[in-house]
Amino acid sequence: MTAIPAFRRASTGIPGVFAAALTFGAFVLGWKAFVVVGGYPPYILPPPEQVAARFLSAWADGTILPHALRTLHEAALGFGIGAGLELVAGYVLARLALAERLLSPYLVAAQATPILVFAPLLALWFPSPGLTAKFVICALIVFFPVAIATMVGVRAVDERLLELARSLRATRWQIVTTLEIPAALPAIFGGLRVGVTLAVVGAIVGEWAGADEGLGLLVNLARGALFDIPLMFATVLTIALLGIGLYGLVVLAERALVRPR
Repeated sequence: MTAIPAFRRASTGIPGVFAAALTFGAFVLGWKAFVVVGGYPPYILPPPEQVAARFLSAWADGTILPHALRTLHEAALGFGIGAGLELVAGYVLARLALAERLLSPYLVAAQATPILVFAPLLALWFPSPGLTAKFVICALIVFFPVAIATMVGVRAVDERLLELARSLRATRWQIVTTLEIPAALPAIFGGLRVGVTLAVVGAIVGEWAGADEGLGLLVNLARGALFDIPLMFATVLTIALLGIGLYGLVVLAERALVRPR
């Protein structure tokens, strides 16, 4: 009985890694072929080997590291604060119909408005090049998916289980912590998966609006003042890897907290 799940994990894990490596290899080959056939110069579209070499040299000489740490700090702080507030907001929306009727139009309007619109305003309200405007942008962009996922997950809890808990005289706090939140975790983590990648987007947008450090700033510098297009591509690759890493951490937390069905 125990050998079958282990076999399934092994059989799905190795092909998954192989498929990812194969897809990445095909992407790099396609990129190289596109550059060669199109005859694009490096200042328009550098070949993958040049981007890889610039990526390694920029990390080796410390060009990217401080900017990556700043963006990681902003994204993690904004995601942590935002997700905590949004979990509470999602629960309130799920259990208070009046709150949903009053707040839903504003949530939808805020989500429909591009975050680029808010970035200059927040940069104006928080003129310091520090973290405040950046993590506020991250929290705003994370808010909708996490709050809605929490609301949907809490509402999906079986009413019969809630009635059973009340019949056993469980307190409101006990129902929330031992029944509603655990049952809603799969939906909540679905929202967190989306939210953690959006937090990186929010950090980059905030840095474009105004910053003294960060990967968003480095992209602008590489494109403009430095005119180092391979460095710009290397920075974009770093942003992608940062998003993948944060997403992986959320997936690991989900696997540790959510029981497989």
